[in-house]
Amino acid sequence: MNTFNKLWGVVTPQEAMDKINEQKSVLNGKTPENLEEQAISLVGTDIYEKLVKGYTEKQWGRKATELPAFIIRRLPVRLTYDNNYFNDNFQGIPVGGYTQIVEKMLDHENITVETGVDFFDKKDEYMNDYDKVLFTGMIDQFFNYELGELEYRSLRFETEVLDEDNHQGNAVVNYTDAKTPYTRIIEHKHFEFGKGEEGKTVITREYPADWKRGDEPYYPVNNDKNNTLYEQYKELAAKKARNVIFGGRLGQYRYYNMDQVIAAALEAVNEEFEG
Repeated sequence: MNTFNKLWGVVTPQEAMDKINEQKSVLNGKTPENLEEQAISLVGTDIYEKLVKGYTEKQWGRKATELPAFIIRRLPVRLTYDNNYFNDNFQGIPVGGYTQIVEKMLDHENITVETGVDFFDKKDEYMNDYDKVLFTGMIDQFFNYELGELEYRSLRFETEVLDEDNHQGNAVVNYTDAKTPYTRIIEHKHFEFGKGEEGKTVITREYPADWKRGDEPYYPVNNDKNNTLYEQYKELAAKKARNVIFGGRLGQYRYYNMDQVIAAALEAVNEEFEG
C-alpha cells in the first residue's frame, strides 16, 4: 500500500484495487501467457513498468514477453501497509547466519569435510565407493552434457569500500530500471554481523551475466525448452544414477528460495528413510 500510495495517491485498499483493475483491463480478460501479461494481471501497467519490467529483463537477459508467466507468480501482492516482502511470520536470515547451522550439522566425528576438491576429478571413486551420493551441482554437467546443455544465468559482483558510515540505510536496495546495469546494491554492515569500522562501509553491486561453461551458475532458465530437457535428464538419472540424490537449484533445475531449499532437503531425507 505504501507503493500504491506514493505512485497513485490512493489511501485505501479498495482505491488501490480499483486502480489495478482499471489498468489490467488492457488484457481484456486474457489468460496470461508470459511474464509481462502475468505481471500486468497482478499489479497493472504502472507497477509493471516501474518495478518489474526493467529489473526482470536485465536479470534474465530476455524480454519479459519471452519469459514464462509462472516466474512472477511468486511475487506477493498485498493490500497492506506492512512493507515485509512475504506474509511469513519469520523473515530474514537465521540468527547467526547459515554458517553456524552448517557447522553444527557437520560437527560429528564420522563426518569428514574436504574443500578445494573438484567432484568430477573423483566422480568414479565416489560413485563406486558410496551407496549414496548427494549431488547439488548441474545435472547436465553430471552426465557430461550428453543430452545437451541446459541454460543458466550467472552473476558478477563488484565490491567497494566507501569512506562513509552509511551508504544506503538498508542491507539490500534493488534497482528496477533498465538503464542501471546492476540489479542491486548490498551494504553488508546492515546485516547481523560486521558493523565495521567507523566512517567506512562495504558495498557490493550485483550484475546479471550470461552463463557459459566455467562460470558460476546461479539461476536455471525455466522456459519450456529447458524444462523439457531437464525432464530428459531426470529420466536418465533414474536409469543410470539410482544411487545419486540430485538436490538444490542446479541438481533439480528449479528456482528455490532458502526456505524452499530447506523444505526440499527435509523432504528428500524423509523419502530416503521411508524408502
